[in-house]
Amino acid sequence: MSAVGEPLIVVESLHRHYTVGGEVVRALDGVSFGITRGEWVAIVGQSGSGKSTLMNVLGCLDTPTSGTYRLNGADVQGLTDDQLASLRNKEIGFVFQTFQLLPRATALGNVMLPLVYRGVPKRQRRAMAEEALAAVGLTNRLNHRPNELSGGQRQRVAIARALVGQPSMLLADEPTGNLDSATGEEIIRLFSELHHRGHTILLVTHEPKLAARCPRAIRLMDGHVVADGAGAAVAGLGTSAPVPA
Repeated sequence: MSAVGEPLIVVESLHRHYTVGGEVVRALDGVSFGITRGEWVAIVGQSGSGKSTLMNVLGCLDTPTSGTYRLNGADVQGLTDDQLASLRNKEIGFVFQTFQLLPRATALGNVMLPLVYRGVPKRQRRAMAEEALAAVGLTNRLNHRPNELSGGQRQRVAIARALVGQPSMLLADEPTGNLDSATGEEIIRLFSELHHRGHTILLVTHEPKLAARCPRAIRLMDGHVVADGAGAAVAGLGTSAPVPA
């Protein structure tokens, strides 16, 4: 992980268009913004706003129709599938709403999994996984399987798995969506702690209250950035008006 304050993400005039039933759907229609290392940013918007498409592009799960997306200096446009997979594995830690844990593997085994794909030796990946689980407060749950963990603990395992490879950013998709309010609050506090430790976090959500907890939020509507500024202001829960994009 590089120093805080350096450019990590640069998005310029990003378009992603689909053809559905002969109609062109402009899911992203000229999106531009930058994110520096160490920021915690919410991507917020209602269904159909383009946030899911933007998440897929930022996560290198999809490529733009036109425009530029640079992640840690790499221009994503034109990369092969293998190159995109390598970039995802090295640069991005994913946190999903549904946890996506292997049910028969222990917490330790789930967290070690991304390191297997990198070819990290077994002893080293165990040590790295133990460190990641300690970072999310689960040192005493290393050998528990998902069905032996609470929802909040399962999400913590998922966050540890995202952290273990020391990615450039964490990309969290509705990370509290399957949790009760008290457990969701625990997870948001954990993200806040990770942010203060210098991690770059992008949190995709439709919930204004969640976006308001982030220092910065970017609001999408109909494929356009319509606000970019302080989280509470962009979410409509602050005292100041959103900063126009």
